[in-house]
Amino acid sequence: MTSRYRSSEAHQALNYPSPRRRTVVKAAAATAVLAGPLAATLPARAADQAPAFLHGVASGDPLPDGVLLWTRVTPVPEALPGSGVGPDTEVSWIVARDKAFTSIVAKGSMTATAASDHTVKADIRGLAPATDYWFRFSAGGTDSPAARTRTAPAADAAVTGLRFGVVSCANWEAGYFSAYRHLAARNDLDAWLHLGDYIYEYKSGEYAARGTVVRPHAPANEILTLADYRIRHAKYKTDPDLQALHVKAPVIAIWDDHEFADNAWSGGAVNHTEGAEGTWTARQAAAKQAYFEWMPVRPAIAGTTYRRLRFGKLADLSLLDLRSFRSQQASTASGSVDDPNRTITGRAQLDWLKANLSASDTRWRLVGNSVMISPFSFGSLSADLFKPLAKLLGLPQEGIAANTDQWDGYTDDRRELLGHLRSNAIGNTVFLTGDIHMAWANDVPVDAGTYPLSASAATEFVVTSVTSDNLDDIVKVPEGTVSAIAAPVIKAANRHVHWVDTDRHGYGVLDITADRTQMDYYVLSDRTSANATSSWVRSYLTRSGTQKIERTYDPV
Repeated sequence: MTSRYRSSEAHQALNYPSPRRRTVVKAAAATAVLAGPLAATLPARAADQAPAFLHGVASGDPLPDGVLLWTRVTPVPEALPGSGVGPDTEVSWIVARDKAFTSIVAKGSMTATAASDHTVKADIRGLAPATDYWFRFSAGGTDSPAARTRTAPAADAAVTGLRFGVVSCANWEAGYFSAYRHLAARNDLDAWLHLGDYIYEYKSGEYAARGTVVRPHAPANEILTLADYRIRHAKYKTDPDLQALHVKAPVIAIWDDHEFADNAWSGGAVNHTEGAEGTWTARQAAAKQAYFEWMPVRPAIAGTTYRRLRFGKLADLSLLDLRSFRSQQASTASGSVDDPNRTITGRAQLDWLKANLSASDTRWRLVGNSVMISPFSFGSLSADLFKPLAKLLGLPQEGIAANTDQWDGYTDDRRELLGHLRSNAIGNTVFLTGDIHMAWANDVPVDAGTYPLSASAATEFVVTSVTSDNLDDIVKVPEGTVSAIAAPVIKAANRHVHWVDTDRHGYGVLDITADRTQMDYYVLSDRTSANATSSWVRSYLTRSGTQKIERTYDPV
């Protein structure tokens, strides 16, 4: 069947404005100044090839009848990411049931413009549920790489199993994205979840691998403007391992703070200086615009990342935005972690989440959650371990009983959400979390102080970072040294924590059946090596109806 998407219709649907001549002239004048950092976002072959698809292709947000397709075209060599220059270019797309494109099911075209940084998105509909498809883009006689995607099962389908890759916290300067390469090699993923910090905003050298830049990103400065955010996204999209994973399966992504700035909240960020770095309002708007241009993510409610996807009768997935609406992190100036007037979700999003959980008729209720919801106290950690842990969590080194950037800093929202689960007997809720650069397997207790005598309202699987420094990196000791000491202390002070690994980098594979949801944890041999190997280290599961974590000794 042939889609009715045509260039003008798709262009209007994405709300990409046509650039005015004055804007193009100004941007062209700026290109000479920006040529260095902009060129760093392209492979070396860009100069003699145009149009070209230098940043790969991707798909995302699978539905039973469709999926979102993405690419970025370089129409002429000077149309560098963030430059604001380059001609309008017709980009066509084609979707088929086979890699050879002999069985075409949909096709169409749209216009890539400088106003959208020459990125395009096609929201394809009319596809069959739970089906593999292949797609590619074309422009000016050049074809993009072919990519696989997959639609979600029909809403009423009796699905026997789902499998997702799970990742978080990929810092370009701290190493290579081998985690993506190993996930791409599996060939068994329905989709992959990116739980935040897809990019990092820091200037070059500020946040690397134990202080050493493994590979420089672009631009070299801290990203502040729309051009900056576009260039940084473009640099990431040149990574071959990231491109390989985007070619193999659709991504389902949410943002966290580093897509904006460290410890972002609705009115600012720790890593933002109002005035000297412009206004937070302008910076946040630039970050969001670049994100939606460069990511295969549908802008959801009020242009945020909170939205809901369904995978037959087996699972639904509520995806959260825990940056756009939150109050400032608790401190002496901004109030107590228990202040009921402070929020991490915002009122509308919390009500939306509670309604989703109440209305769900699937076996499992998954929540894509960028920061840890399980409570965490430091117990009797020694000073030499507490200080680097506090640094990793962004806490005062003199001590505080919560990581105020996580749900621990917004206890009233957490109490309301967990109380809703308990009072309405909503079971099989699993939080899927990134951010903390450690791997965790947790029960989520209603009252951590009396656990395990009190109830567990849900479970939580937390994946470690792809490359960003974790605890042993901050202390600069051999991998495993800190975890061997800190993990038993953390578990003793937090009886709902079944496992924590403070030291290693890697990813997760989430496997869901009617009977259980299981997370397999994988670690990388060396994030600073482009050829890092991957090995399975642990697996935990939660059985249907239990709201409890237990260890299992075999990966899926």
